Amino acid sequence: MASNMDREMILADFQACTGIENIDEAITLLEQNNWDLVAAINGVIPQENGILQSEYGGETIPGPAFNPTNHPAPAPTSSSSAFRPVMTSRQIVERQPRMLDFRVEYRDRNVDVVLEDSCTVGEIKQILENELQIPMSKMLLKGWKTGDVEDSTVLKSLHLPKNNSLYVLTPDLPPPSSSSHAGALQESLNQNFMLIITHREVQREYNLNFSGSSTIQEVKRNVYDLTSIPVRHQLWEGWPTSATDDSMCLAESGLSYPCHRLTVGRRSSPAQTQEQSEEQSTDVHMVSDSDGDDFEDATEFGVDDGEVFGMASSALRKSSMMPENAENEGDALLQFTAEFSSRYGDCHPVFFIGSLEAAFQEAFYVKARDRKLLAIYLHHDESVLTNVFCSQMLCAESIVSYLSQNFITWAWDLTKDANRARFLTMCNRHFGSVVAQTIRTQKTDQFPLFLIIMGKRSSNEVLNVIQGNTTVDELMMRLMAAMEIFTAQQQEDIKDEDEREARENVKREQDEAYRLSLEADRAKREAHEREMAEQFRLEQIRKEQEEEREAIRLSLEQALPPEPKEENAEPVSKLRIRTPSGEFLERRFLASNKLQIVFDFVASKGFPWDEFKLLSTFPRRDITQLDPNKSLLEVKLFPQETLFLEAKE
Repeated sequence: MASNMDREMILADFQACTGIENIDEAITLLEQNNWDLVAAINGVIPQENGILQSEYGGETIPGPAFNPTNHPAPAPTSSSSAFRPVMTSRQIVERQPRMLDFRVEYRDRNVDVVLEDSCTVGEIKQILENELQIPMSKMLLKGWKTGDVEDSTVLKSLHLPKNNSLYVLTPDLPPPSSSSHAGALQESLNQNFMLIITHREVQREYNLNFSGSSTIQEVKRNVYDLTSIPVRHQLWEGWPTSATDDSMCLAESGLSYPCHRLTVGRRSSPAQTQEQSEEQSTDVHMVSDSDGDDFEDATEFGVDDGEVFGMASSALRKSSMMPENAENEGDALLQFTAEFSSRYGDCHPVFFIGSLEAAFQEAFYVKARDRKLLAIYLHHDESVLTNVFCSQMLCAESIVSYLSQNFITWAWDLTKDANRARFLTMCNRHFGSVVAQTIRTQKTDQFPLFLIIMGKRSSNEVLNVIQGNTTVDELMMRLMAAMEIFTAQQQEDIKDEDEREARENVKREQDEAYRLSLEADRAKREAHEREMAEQFRLEQIRKEQEEEREAIRLSLEQALPPEPKEENAEPVSKLRIRTPSGEFLERRFLASNKLQIVFDFVASKGFPWDEFKLLSTFPRRDITQLDPNKSLLEVKLFPQETLFLEAKE
């Protein structure tokens, strides 16, 4: 029989060879094989060409020689994998360094440290010194199974499991002030924690948001809604060591912020453990059929399962989504919307408040261009799919946005029999007996349902019935497919509506034709007279403006100084000006002439400076923006320059 020290070494080697990180699972498998390392490994890792050789005894069966280049080390797995090389278990451990995980707790903090087993305890303290800002000399690292250890101790000599929990004591350092701790706690209570929870049996991952004030018990109850694993049968991994009480709020539990990973599975019953031991099964997470019976029979003892085990049904734990026998459907929908928001948050579809008939009016009985599809959400609190569908599908931002743009969304709760019967009556009246019978025969676990309704000329057609066991992508695809059908029908309705309106307009025009004929003739005559008068007035104004412009042009032309000759005693500047039509105006000016004379010359040719800009080319300058009292020499229009005219905007 192996001693305790030998068993720790066998356990460490078994975990290194198989990659099984769960200590309970590894111990179970070793106990099933009487702590025979080779037999336990062969039970998990199928061999093709031989078995492993053991240092702990057992027969050696030869196999092919091991070549590291041809056979890389297998990746760790929690179940089984192909394992071709024939090596001793000690060789496997020595070839690949074993990684150890440490979760170190210090006051309200948790630090994760991953090191090879060849490192020392002092190296862990060095990492903690950087993370916690605590000198190594002030630090006492506790939690070792072998008692206190020296900093120079090699981790491999301690024969540690893969996952370890330690804690730091600092007796020489003063505790933090209570006020700062209270402030940090209050801040944590206001934070939201993302819990990434893996359901071990089905390998499904849930991303759930909880406030820091939520309790661990509330998390477990929500997980019961998602996985159907009662709280008392839940087996958790990943909670911090400080989370010792289910009534503790998440802010005090030591969870990593903002995200923390947890794993949940179903706890094995004693009957299941016995059955697994007899069958030598390697799966330690199989669920016994007696679990459900145990729960169902609990009421025989006169106790409330929900109060004793914290696993009451949704109807006991939550307020009703909709009152029973509500007289006004609008009031029922108001309570439904408020309760939906309190459970799943404010990011959800905008539910229409009113009767189903009013929703029809809003969606269908409007102009064809304004019509929308009607989406009817049928809720059922007793379905295990409801919480996942609402939180992860119906409240997804993409779904909420698409429904808001293209649908009128109406909701109803079928949890209570009276409300269920009431909806089936409405369904039979509006959609027919076939649709009502389809909904009537739906099982509870198939809810919630999402009905897509399209209004037609004489009836309402159910395009699609979407059950709760769907994904966001599939739900979006089915909504888009319904939208394509609706869009095609809507285009036909718009065309028919436009043609009908056109015919009605023609008829109205014909009815009004005789009555309006005399008024039209009179209006036409009066309009012609007004037009002639306006034309005459505009013509007079145009003539006056032309005469005024011509008078100004002539006065400017007469006021211009005479053009100097090319050979002159004074410096002469020759300007060449291009008009918008492409023609050129050429003239000589004295270099001492003011710039205003150039403006007057251009205006005398029919291009007044208040309507046109005079620009130079290189560099491009707006000459009209310069001081008109400066000389041509001062504005660098000497000895010659080419300018062009451009109309002002």
